[in-house]
Amino acid sequence: MINISGLSELCEKLGCEIRHECSLKDYTTFKLGGNCCALININSAESAAELIKYLRAEEIKYAVIGRGSNIIASDEGFDGVILHFGSTFSNIIINGTTIKCDAGALLASVCMQACRNGLGGMENLYGIPGTVGGALYMNAGAYGSEMKNIVVSAEYIDENGEIQTISADEMELSYRHSIFSGRDLVIVSVTMKLYVGESSEIKAAMDECMNKRSSKQPLEYPSAGSTFKRPEGSYASLLIEQCGLKGFTVGGAQVSEKHSGFVINKGGATCADVLKLCQEVKRIVMEKSGYVLELEPIILK
Repeated sequence: MINISGLSELCEKLGCEIRHECSLKDYTTFKLGGNCCALININSAESAAELIKYLRAEEIKYAVIGRGSNIIASDEGFDGVILHFGSTFSNIIINGTTIKCDAGALLASVCMQACRNGLGGMENLYGIPGTVGGALYMNAGAYGSEMKNIVVSAEYIDENGEIQTISADEMELSYRHSIFSGRDLVIVSVTMKLYVGESSEIKAAMDECMNKRSSKQPLEYPSAGSTFKRPEGSYASLLIEQCGLKGFTVGGAQVSEKHSGFVINKGGATCADVLKLCQEVKRIVMEKSGYVLELEPIILK
């Protein structure tokens, strides 16, 4: 049982807004999921550390989400506390060619700030629908660029609730993986090194990147982006299409007819719909091609 009064008192002391019984549909790009017990809008790394120490001491289940763009939330909701890294934790500081961002800063916003300041290196990341913290957590990438190409360091909350600094060389960055993946470590800031360029050229490259996304990806529907990781030796979207699964539907969930690498919410999809569809896709692809597909989004339950 969560001590809501104690948690609310701590939030008031830290200046963090707390909301009770929030629908996860409102905090995930897939627009599905039940309620969480409470959601706290984080306002600083120090507040996050204090709250995490409290939650661990009280043995209260918690999870950290940014924009919720890589999450499939359970229909039953989340029987714990969500620490939301959003607009109240999204400062962006530019110093020369270095950008330091709070983990809740939207990656698209950072790309725009870099462009305005004539800093190149993030163009291909423009349009990835997540926060900087989430992008580093999974080493997000697109069109040949990844976070590992620009990140130099990060601050994170360790297992003891203390804020630590880690260099890029120590992050074990690889395809959709970092040292933070699957561990009780919480990224609170990310520092990136870019290069001086022409704002007009940077903007043109960003526009080209967004045009590619708009023309090839089903951005008009709720989703968690690319649904399956790229298997070694092939592409998930190619395998799914070769297996005749474009448009395959379970309830309100569908393999996009525009891009078979995306599972979308066509309207009223549940988590159960999405997971059943993904399971069937994995089974059929395995039977027909021998490839094993792995989900890219995190299942929050």
